[in-house]
Amino acid sequence: MELTGADIFVESLKAENVDTIFGYPGGAVLHIYDALEKDESGELTHILARHEQGALHAAEGYAKSTGKPGVALVTSGPGATNAVTGIADAYLDSVPLVVITGQVPLELIGNDAFQEVDIVGITRPCVKHNFLVKRVEDIAETIKKAFYIATTGRPGPVLVDIPKDITAQKAEFSYPEKVHIRSYNPVVVGEPQQIKDAVDLLLAAKKPVIYTGGGVILSNAANELTEFSRLLGYPVTNTLMGLGGYPASDKQFIGMLGMHGTYEANLTMNKSDLVVAIGARFDDRVTGNIEKFCPDAKIIHMDIDPSSISKNVFVDVPIVGEIKNILPALIDEIKARGTQPDADALAEWWKQIDEWRAMDCLKFEQDDKEIKAQYVVQKLWELTAGDAFVTSDVGQHQMWAAQYYSFDKPNRWINSGGLGTMGFGLPSAMGVQLAHPDETVACVTGDGSIQMCIQELATCTQYQLPIKVINLNNGYLGMVRQWQEFFYQKRYASSYMDALPDFVKLAEAYGHVGMRIEKPSDVEGALKEALALKDRLVFMDFITKKEGNVYPMIPAGAGQNEMILV
Repeated sequence: MELTGADIFVESLKAENVDTIFGYPGGAVLHIYDALEKDESGELTHILARHEQGALHAAEGYAKSTGKPGVALVTSGPGATNAVTGIADAYLDSVPLVVITGQVPLELIGNDAFQEVDIVGITRPCVKHNFLVKRVEDIAETIKKAFYIATTGRPGPVLVDIPKDITAQKAEFSYPEKVHIRSYNPVVVGEPQQIKDAVDLLLAAKKPVIYTGGGVILSNAANELTEFSRLLGYPVTNTLMGLGGYPASDKQFIGMLGMHGTYEANLTMNKSDLVVAIGARFDDRVTGNIEKFCPDAKIIHMDIDPSSISKNVFVDVPIVGEIKNILPALIDEIKARGTQPDADALAEWWKQIDEWRAMDCLKFEQDDKEIKAQYVVQKLWELTAGDAFVTSDVGQHQMWAAQYYSFDKPNRWINSGGLGTMGFGLPSAMGVQLAHPDETVACVTGDGSIQMCIQELATCTQYQLPIKVINLNNGYLGMVRQWQEFFYQKRYASSYMDALPDFVKLAEAYGHVGMRIEKPSDVEGALKEALALKDRLVFMDFITKKEGNVYPMIPAGAGQNEMILV
């Protein structure tokens, strides 16, 4: 039976077990939207965002919280270019997305037609792969390839650009069971000799540290990481993207490392003799000054992406493969040898780490005058028992959320790491809430970030999404102001938000509950009240200390042991 290209596209998504699509219609994708409307299977739900960037971030939130690929559908021209920020965000955070863009009819490509842009060319630097479909017969196989590429190896966004006329033409529909791409064959199992070499270093170390990133979560390897770490008894630190990959409540966890990491995590890294990097990419926010990074340490690096190995930092033992496969192989090799690390050396190492811990670098005092942002996040953690899904925007509030909300589970911390995208928090929370309708979803944001995609409050109204928005309102672009205080002699150029809306009235205008909280004594009660409203979005506008700073902080160009603590 022949189907139109639009119908083939819909049937292909169903064959991939897609249940949710985030998008925004336009002329070039009207055939596809019509096919979605006519589909009576009930298998696909389309979520109408209010901006294409919001649709992409919602798809990211869906993917990050479920481990399944997110799907977004936008039109050509400005619809496609509006989606680029979300695509780039997903690329840097290795988020599996399949993004479908409409395109002008094939014969008009290159003619500067209405709403034409070369979105394949524009996105080439920030996608894992992209396709321009030129024949209706190729739609099904292209969709199969897109999902395969997006979800295997190091995940990432794949874009499929489909001209409008191709979606109207007809062809026989047959969805392939599998695809083979000659030039793409990810390595998933660690090489045996490298496993042995790694164990040699693991058992010989005197001052080891396990440094883990988002790859642990992407590989669904949190349980394997916990078993591996407890077998060795080594300290564990997470990157911003890796939080929740190892339980924060565990005694071996020494906190997040990096620019705003803990004193003990950064000094443990700096003074170590062995760094065991697992699913992490040695980002500049982690390493600080490369020349000063872990000067006395040998490095084991496990990653699914061979291009990440020795890209930023030279490593002594590389292991390419899925973290979920590598860690059990290491565990088996350690057990097979019947030997353990040097217990005396490890005890001495832990004694030193506990001395650094005693600095209590995240300690703060909440007075009865101004609300401190740290206090709000800490109370949120207490009242949700650490079991909420927490999304964030980008800035000071993001760092405070990472520092003061302790994640014991993977896939619960949803933030924009690599690109640092303001506007990510609210739409990503939509994707999370749609994927987990019975769970508590909190969006920690700031007065600058929330306005980037605030129109998505309308989407939350339409689909009755009971997100709890925690707006840490200090009247500044907080992280910009902090850098200006530290490094620009307090010249607060364009970082003061002196024309803020009444967020309570704005939330109410969209049909939600709004609260303004100005006193520290009201913080806990407001959070309790909001969390009790299970079926309503609640926008909590916390008026916080204007010039609060995130500590610790490693200045740009400094080493891990050169932290600003107060």
